[in-house]
Amino acid sequence: MEVRVVSTPSAGADNEPVHCYVAIELSKSSWIVGFQTPLTNKTSQYQVKACDANALLELIERIRTRVARELRRPIEVMSCYEAGYDGFWLHRVLKAHGIHNHVLDPASLQVNRRARRAKTDRIDADRMVRALIRYLRGEPEACRGARTECRTGRRQASAHRERRRLIAERVQHVNRIKGLCATQGIYHYAPLRKDRLARLDDLRTGDGRALPTRLKAEIARELKRLEVLLEMIATVETERDVILTSAASTHLNAGKIKMLAKLKAIGPEFATTLVGEVFYREFANRRKLGSYVGLGSSPFCSGPVDRDQGISKAGNPTARSMMIELAWTWLRYQPGSALSIWFRERVGNLKGRPRRIAIVAMARKLLVALWRYLQTGLVPTGALLKA
Repeated sequence: MEVRVVSTPSAGADNEPVHCYVAIELSKSSWIVGFQTPLTNKTSQYQVKACDANALLELIERIRTRVARELRRPIEVMSCYEAGYDGFWLHRVLKAHGIHNHVLDPASLQVNRRARRAKTDRIDADRMVRALIRYLRGEPEACRGARTECRTGRRQASAHRERRRLIAERVQHVNRIKGLCATQGIYHYAPLRKDRLARLDDLRTGDGRALPTRLKAEIARELKRLEVLLEMIATVETERDVILTSAASTHLNAGKIKMLAKLKAIGPEFATTLVGEVFYREFANRRKLGSYVGLGSSPFCSGPVDRDQGISKAGNPTARSMMIELAWTWLRYQPGSALSIWFRERVGNLKGRPRRIAIVAMARKLLVALWRYLQTGLVPTGALLKA
């Protein structure tokens, strides 16, 4: 059954809408729905079956109708829930039925900092309702909304993440095969070589014997899994490379990916990951850009104590690690750029920790330079383009 929630004027003299606030605490078994209406200061709470959007819409419509009948004024429903396991499908359902929904960042909600605090779904629903009311009344620090993306953009943005998961799984299988070989004194076998299956028959243990039958069969099964993974990785990489080679690519951010790939030191993987993790968003300034990636500073100033705690590491971990890796690559393939010269002048022949600290600073400068390059077309100073 599909219920459409629409705010319609009632017969009262004042037709200005009244807000009704809803918070949904999601779980796999049931949903706790908290209501804050003008009829009472107490948060009314109800329970519906998990993933039953129709039951949720019927409940919201029933409460909205009752409040509209009592106040004789139109009602606007403002809802919220925490971003997490369920993604954004419920947000799209609520929005399609005329409900102003907000997906909240769970880390932005204030909690009691006592050593032991009560934590239940009903308490969380009440906390979300009150945070939503404060936010809509003009208190931006009450909570922070998560970015809700369209289904196509979300799928395209996660293509590089699939490759990262496949690569991690490949490493696990390779290490497993090498570990099994090491138990027999074999250290020269390379599972990623094309002749891996043929070489398996020629392997000999450290004391000159053939591989045990049971062990050889297990390694053969691991190699079959590895071959399936390699085929999947090749398929994903082919789809990734089509973005750069096709003039009629349907990717939402194909233009940005192609611009980044024009710079030396930036290949298809760097380009797609940076655009998929960072540059698909809009940033007001470089400070917000650095904060999103977690490369912003964390000052600690209290009384006579004034020091810097280093980078915050509170942003996107995938983008941060990618930028550190790209900074090292940039030093190698763009030695004449202003950033590479700055790094060499600052570090010199120093090794170890000073060099690692400097590369983080360079990564942030490089991130800002690439952002300006995508926004204005200004190539980073001294950087070379590919032929």
